[in-house]
Amino acid sequence: MTGKILAGLIVATALIAGVAMYYLQVYAFYDTVSASGQDDVEMTLLATGEPEAILYEDFEAIDSTSSPIRYRACFTTSQSLPMMTETYEAYDHAVPLVAPGWFGCFDAKEVGKALETGEALAFLGTKNIEYGIDRVVAVMSDGRGFVWHQINKCGEVVFDGKPAPENCPPKPEGL
Repeated sequence: MTGKILAGLIVATALIAGVAMYYLQVYAFYDTVSASGQDDVEMTLLATGEPEAILYEDFEAIDSTSSPIRYRACFTTSQSLPMMTETYEAYDHAVPLVAPGWFGCFDAKEVGKALETGEALAFLGTKNIEYGIDRVVAVMSDGRGFVWHQINKCGEVVFDGKPAPENCPPKPEGL
């Protein structure tokens, strides 16, 4: 009888721990980002190399202080893709990261497929928004836009514990 009680306690503890870990990973560390209405979506200008706010509506975003790559946002824009390609810096090798299922506007598989087929184009939002992390903006031909943070080439090297390559900014202390 004592063995059954002990086994039941172990199973119950494991179940509670599993539910707690799931909740912590999917819900607990994300916060809703409040929209400023003016500069929530920025893309880097070809002419200056500086980020500039674009025209957007319907902005939704989430972020987390637990990781610099948990930022996700969705928006719509009336700006055309041809105009954007002439104005803003393209972002090669954009790979959207999966958002939590409850953040319904951001579907990484859909965005990734659209980038592959050319239905969407990726632009540099802000380079090194945090050291080694770029903010990437992808816009679809229908005006839907998506934003995420992606580890850049400098970050890949430095986060693996290697020295920063020559063409990278100096590594901040503590990394």
